[in-house]
Amino acid sequence: MIHFGREITGDFDSASRREWLVTNGLGGWASGTVSAANTRRYHGLFVPALKPPLGRTVLVSKFNEWVEVGGQTFQLSSNEYGSGAIDPHGYRHIESLGLDGLIPTWTFAVGDAHLEKRVWMACERDSTFVTYTLRRATRPISLDVLAMVTRRDAHGETRGGDWQPNVIPIPNGAQVQAGDVEFRLLANRGEFNPVRVWHWDIKHRVEAERGLPDREDQFAAGIFTAELAPGETFALVATLESNPSLDWQASLAAEHARVADLIARAGMQSEPEWIQQLVLAADQFVVNRGDPSASLGAGGKTVIAGYHWFGDWGRDTMIALPGLTLTTRRYDVAADVLRTFARFVSEGMLPNRFPDEGEQPEYNTVDATLWYFHAIDRYVDVSGDDDLARELFPILEDIVGWHLRGTRYRIHVDAADGLIDAGEPSVQLTWMDAKVGDWVVTPRIGKPVEINALWINALRVMDALSRRLKLSARHSYAEMAARAMASFDKFWYAEGSYLYDVIEGLEGSDASLRPNQLFAISLPHGPLADEGQKARVRSIVDACAAQLLTSYGLRSLSPRHPSYIGKYTGDRVQRDAAYHQGTVWAWLIGPFVDAHLRAYGDPETARSFLAPFEHHLSNFGLGSIVEIFEGDAPFRPVGCIAQAWSVAEVLRAWRVVNGWSGLSL
Repeated sequence: MIHFGREITGDFDSASRREWLVTNGLGGWASGTVSAANTRRYHGLFVPALKPPLGRTVLVSKFNEWVEVGGQTFQLSSNEYGSGAIDPHGYRHIESLGLDGLIPTWTFAVGDAHLEKRVWMACERDSTFVTYTLRRATRPISLDVLAMVTRRDAHGETRGGDWQPNVIPIPNGAQVQAGDVEFRLLANRGEFNPVRVWHWDIKHRVEAERGLPDREDQFAAGIFTAELAPGETFALVATLESNPSLDWQASLAAEHARVADLIARAGMQSEPEWIQQLVLAADQFVVNRGDPSASLGAGGKTVIAGYHWFGDWGRDTMIALPGLTLTTRRYDVAADVLRTFARFVSEGMLPNRFPDEGEQPEYNTVDATLWYFHAIDRYVDVSGDDDLARELFPILEDIVGWHLRGTRYRIHVDAADGLIDAGEPSVQLTWMDAKVGDWVVTPRIGKPVEINALWINALRVMDALSRRLKLSARHSYAEMAARAMASFDKFWYAEGSYLYDVIEGLEGSDASLRPNQLFAISLPHGPLADEGQKARVRSIVDACAAQLLTSYGLRSLSPRHPSYIGKYTGDRVQRDAAYHQGTVWAWLIGPFVDAHLRAYGDPETARSFLAPFEHHLSNFGLGSIVEIFEGDAPFRPVGCIAQAWSVAEVLRAWRVVNGWSGLSL
């Protein structure tokens, strides 16, 4: 469904603003822009995860290509330099760009010839394939591909001069030794000639916009040259494998078969094309943790929170799990993710994130652990897998015990009212977690509304599971839930007819209108999920709709608030200051749809809130949904080009409004 022509491809700014992404299920990727100019440090044709799913390392920055047709040379690539110069202007020869599943497919029109280019990664292999097929021509053409290589962390920039990769010609291509990493560049035909020179001062314009270092040097390893007759294909592979297959046709066929299987398994064959596209996008976030050669159970599955810079985060994983795996009927993957994270529970807490350099997990989160209860509940409800519930039940009981006794960061149950109280200065614990140095932008110390909605939901889940599994429980979960439910009435802000965002904080209660209150309605066992709360539910939904709802999700703060920031620009400090102070979050459309359905029972209206995302799939991160949008119209997409919970919540909400039971948030 993603396809456009020269109206986009022929304009450098428009083509460079649209990014493509292919992944390999190990945390690695290939990614770039429609124009072929790298606008981010994260762009590269071969970026494997050396410590799956982390340690993402750029090894091949890009290919620069040119063809000779009838004695005339046409440049097909584009680069932007620090001086502002763009050279060459290969985007001018792109007649069209489309996604074949998630495979970007360019058609170059050069003279009377049509040359088709595709890029994909082999599933669960550290190999990127790039093919060039001469679809139309009256004579053979000559194709040259200059391979630009490096060896750097995906979060950095390469500076050349005093070092260079070692390029060794081998049969079918070259072996490249870059620092401590050895990889291969191989072709199915033609010849390879080393070049071994630096190309200087390439600009990454998006990094400049983000106030980050934006210059890179790239090392030209060598040139692949091949003659192509009409119908012939020149295939290149960048790989970590010592003896890789060059059978690009088998690899492409396997990818097509995998895509078809994902849609069929999800039962989405008759759904709109943009929903099918989201099924494929959802698959990009599901990756192996640990040794990729290990079995599913031994290696463990996890979820990448967003591309390009996030790893696997506990909170994001548990929020996204229903939409990524249950909506798509990948119950085995869901179960494996839940087991994987069970291994990392510590002092009654799930990890917040796994650092990219492989250090110990970080546990600064109060909500990831509570979302774990919800994810297990939704999994059991949809799959009927009581065995997993029985296996994990002791871990859940231990988590409750830790919350009753108190755990890290002053997270504890207040004995006076049965609600969760949490937070310390200089620590961010909720999903509104922006922090610069010691400055926590939205500290939310005290009793946040969604934390206590999640706590009540968790207690009611434990009561239901203990009865379902006929287990003797350590605690009286029903009584604990009832007490917390009664205390939850303190969140009602009568003056505004909605819920406080935080009560009993360091400065009293916070009546800022934020979307966090929606979870009290949308969670299946939440404090406002019962029918008797209809008037209050409608009042909350109406307040959020009036001030927070946009075409692409909900603002994180009302525009009427004096701290509202409607633009997401500038350096890290400026961007983090806006991150949860008005910026629109796509994933929040899910709980809003749930809450609206509970309030009004109108699936058609609820479905209309999802419609704008169909058009969004052709902008920014092609075929996926972005992390955030600016709070002011026209809601410019910013942040990560592909975010797990954004995709997951739109998919899940689509299923809910179309009557799929068991998937309410």
